Amino acid sequence: MLIIPAIDLKDGHCVRLKQGAMDQATVFSEDPGAMAAHWLEQGARRLHLVDLNGAFAGRPRNEPAVKAIIRALGERIPVQLGGGIRDLGTIERYLDDGISYVIIGTAAVTTPGFLHDACYAFPGHIMVGLDARDGKVAVDGWSKMTGHDVLDLALKFQDYGVEAIIHTDIGRDGMLSGVNIDATLALAKVLSVPVIASGGVTNLDDVRRLCEIEPEGVTGAISGRALYEGTLDLRAAQQLADQLRPAG
Repeated sequence: MLIIPAIDLKDGHCVRLKQGAMDQATVFSEDPGAMAAHWLEQGARRLHLVDLNGAFAGRPRNEPAVKAIIRALGERIPVQLGGGIRDLGTIERYLDDGISYVIIGTAAVTTPGFLHDACYAFPGHIMVGLDARDGKVAVDGWSKMTGHDVLDLALKFQDYGVEAIIHTDIGRDGMLSGVNIDATLALAKVLSVPVIASGGVTNLDDVRRLCEIEPEGVTGAISGRALYEGTLDLRAAQQLADQLRPAG
């Protein structure tokens, strides 16, 4: 299982939010490229980027920072990116820039035809981000709740050909409160595509608990605030995940 550092971008800076609230942003670095290089040096095998301004605006807002990160990494590890991706042209531009996986969130829920077209046009490069609270999906930077059930949507999007589902528990994101194992497991059990857990991955105990359900298809865990504030050490976490990898 991959332990994936998150770099959330707001106004060109690396920040972390609590439960998606833009007015509760903590700036961890003003140099996104240097932060990406730091995680690479710490043993990251993939990075997770979110254009926070883009998620609210509905179009990219931090492309210079994204490009700085790609330059710093030099294509040594894959990068997945979400936030404000609502058209095929944006996807093509990001892939041309060097992004490996594009994450579609709000647009997957509000305009599923766009997700279907994206999976057809860019096979192997499209992931879906399903952000949920109590099993229901939120959109528009988590500012609006929908009546859609996360399991139903995940099954639908799997049929479209998505590469993976990223499941975020909004109530735990940025709160250092522990990962929602039950919700992650329930999702992985009904899907055949990989599930990446996000929200509340706080310490090595969370890594151990996620590794226990890795055989169900949980292939990664995204962590942000815990890595920046030191409750989780990336190198130790990845080493533990490697040790606990299921045989075969």
